[in-house]
Amino acid sequence: MSAARPGTFRSLRHANYRLWAGGALVSNIGTWVQRTAQDWLVLTVLTHHSASAVGVVMALQFAPQLLLLPWTGSAADHLDQRKLLVATQTAMGVLALMLGALTVSGAVRLWQVDVFALLFGCAAAFDAPVRQTFVAQLVGDEDLHNAVSLNSMSFNIGNLIGPAVSGILIAAIGTGWAFVINGASFLAVLGSLLMLDGTRLLSSARAERTRGSFVQGLRYVRGRPDLVAILLMLFLIGTFALNFPIFISVMAVRVFHADARGYGMLSSIMAVGTVVGAVLSARRDRSGFTTLLWSAALLGVGFTLAALAPGYWTFAAALIVVGVAYMTFVTATNGLMQLSTEPAMRGRVMALRVAVALGGTPIGAPTVGWIADRFGPRWALGVGALSGFAAAAVAISAVRTRARHRGTVCATP
Repeated sequence: MSAARPGTFRSLRHANYRLWAGGALVSNIGTWVQRTAQDWLVLTVLTHHSASAVGVVMALQFAPQLLLLPWTGSAADHLDQRKLLVATQTAMGVLALMLGALTVSGAVRLWQVDVFALLFGCAAAFDAPVRQTFVAQLVGDEDLHNAVSLNSMSFNIGNLIGPAVSGILIAAIGTGWAFVINGASFLAVLGSLLMLDGTRLLSSARAERTRGSFVQGLRYVRGRPDLVAILLMLFLIGTFALNFPIFISVMAVRVFHADARGYGMLSSIMAVGTVVGAVLSARRDRSGFTTLLWSAALLGVGFTLAALAPGYWTFAAALIVVGVAYMTFVTATNGLMQLSTEPAMRGRVMALRVAVALGGTPIGAPTVGWIADRFGPRWALGVGALSGFAAAAVAISAVRTRARHRGTVCATP
């Protein structure tokens, strides 16, 4: 920490945030252990290297983000956020333990993985917006952007460690124990939530319970062209680029003929880039559309390099570029949308952000999986590259529109 610029880890001066961050880090590692194991289970055990099957599991896991949108954002804005987090984290931990028990016993089938993915997605749909907005109660608006960046860093340190651990576990004791370990890891974040000092939680403006609160959120966003542009960029990248389980697994298995350790290593290598991106984001006080523009363009470049990579290690190097760009983009959208949104509307706006970013997965993941099966993994990576460049074009348009608007305002007598 001492090597970083003073203030890079400033959110850790808040005692409640330190507790939350510690528990979240353990749980994040467990989450990535399970994600890697789940993809490997579907790709190599329950199917014969079917990228489409992996895409269907992803679609089921992320579809609830969109389908439950009318309720998830309102829950984050209206309910006790701490209690809601305890409920969602408990639900996800129990589901992981149940899937682990099925897999360890040898009774697991593909349809059961699909069902668990859907149930896990329902819990995550309520968890995501409240988890992102709850951080404001831990650090306040002054350190919000920094805390969001540190949360991203924690998530991707989990991505750095988890896949490699998962690969070792799969090879040593089997896939099912990876799910069991993830279920146990939720005890850490639940413990941190229960240990928080309630007197130090910072209150923020809460929305009044009214009918049509979801529609109010949509109207609020519709009246903000900057938020609309960000959501369009998120849709393009979330739908067609953020299908990393498909991209990495099919390249590892089909192109480079890697085993579970080799697949886990690729995911961990990409996480090096995401951790770097999170550190760079934490060093900035705020991000703007310029950050969105260059990170989306760099994402397109990274995917292009990955698609053209001739060998395992050149592909791994390209994944680092993808990781830096992806994390910079995602963190910038999170901080920019939260800090520019009225506190009473944050839950609904962030729920919409998550729904747009992940809700396109039911379209993108099966499509990308089909392209990988029909034309090859490299063509699927090309789709990711195109989405990054398209999002950069949206950012260019938004920057020009904002510049014209400022010019018009300045010219008005």
